[in-house]
Amino acid sequence: MVYHLLWWLRDVFTHKIGLYAYQDVMFRAILAALTSLVIAILLAPRVIRWLMRMKVGDRPEFHHAALNELMRDRANTPTMGGIIILSAILAATLLWARLDNPFVHKALFTLIWFGGIGAVDDWLKLTSKIRQRSRDGLRAWEKLVFQFGGAVLVAIFLYSDFRDLDDARRLWLPFYKYGVPLTGWMFAVLTVIYISATSNAVNLTDGMDGLASGCLGIVSTVLVILCYIASEIMSRSGHTWASYLLLPHVPQSGELCIFFAAITGAMLGFLWYNCHPAQVFMGDIGSLPLGAAMGYGAVVTRNEILLFVIGGVFMMELFSVILQVGYFKYTGGKRIFRCAPIHHHFHLAGWSEPQVVVRFWLLSIAFAVLALATLKLR
Repeated sequence: MVYHLLWWLRDVFTHKIGLYAYQDVMFRAILAALTSLVIAILLAPRVIRWLMRMKVGDRPEFHHAALNELMRDRANTPTMGGIIILSAILAATLLWARLDNPFVHKALFTLIWFGGIGAVDDWLKLTSKIRQRSRDGLRAWEKLVFQFGGAVLVAIFLYSDFRDLDDARRLWLPFYKYGVPLTGWMFAVLTVIYISATSNAVNLTDGMDGLASGCLGIVSTVLVILCYIASEIMSRSGHTWASYLLLPHVPQSGELCIFFAAITGAMLGFLWYNCHPAQVFMGDIGSLPLGAAMGYGAVVTRNEILLFVIGGVFMMELFSVILQVGYFKYTGGKRIFRCAPIHHHFHLAGWSEPQVVVRFWLLSIAFAVLALATLKLR
């Protein structure tokens, strides 16, 4: 919005005053991060008070008695704090991004669609506990149907944007400088599964004070860098960072720097109230859309495989649940971990909640640095 206003008044601001900074995507990304940070910090107290009045509290119930005892302090802490995060991201993106960019359109759609799924799920959980119903939120198949539905729409429209971009219609592997060609249906299937999986991975990680929000802030910062590399010109000679690093070049994807910078700022602002002891939790309304947004950013920049490294903590959480459930069914009741997702395993092993969270943050930073280092290895 601000970009378009300044562009409309460019005869005054650009030609007479000499204000060119707004044309630089990284400058606007920094402003978006600061904007979402301030909005989240200022909005959170009001939302937390409203959630407390509405009695939108977390009442965790685990199938492990010791874990229930460890997590008893979480009882009645307001959830659905994702409202704060989504509001900050949407406001910052609408203010600083180019609103005629097709990738920004789909990023906002992804955030709103998956946020809607999370909101319904959270609300059904709340009402079921108040009215003492047996149903606890959306059923697994219902949630997957809506997740797949949103991901299908994103995949279809995204592939139409990629029809003239050879790099964007390939699957790019780390350490290999040539992309693997994808047909339309292969691209669609990969995108649908990927966005749905990342959405659920973040949802599983959101189980301790500040765990998901801190890791999301790190991953979104790396995605800012990847979006910039995928689109921006390196020099006047026309060479790009993408061509220099032998990465896919996706024009216009750089505008997503504003979107992911807004996520980083919102995560920092939310973490102010979500760190231990948490005053609010993001709930499904926050974790589902933010996870989907991470997957969307990787798909646009063609870094699906690399996101497995960048979001290593989220992958650990996801696969720990898959392994635990599979092994439990295969062996008729035996377990690999004390409890899954894996952060509960370490909690039951004697680590305090802050120890688990901070150590997982450190792992997330290490995974992010490792992923960035692989960009040069082609």
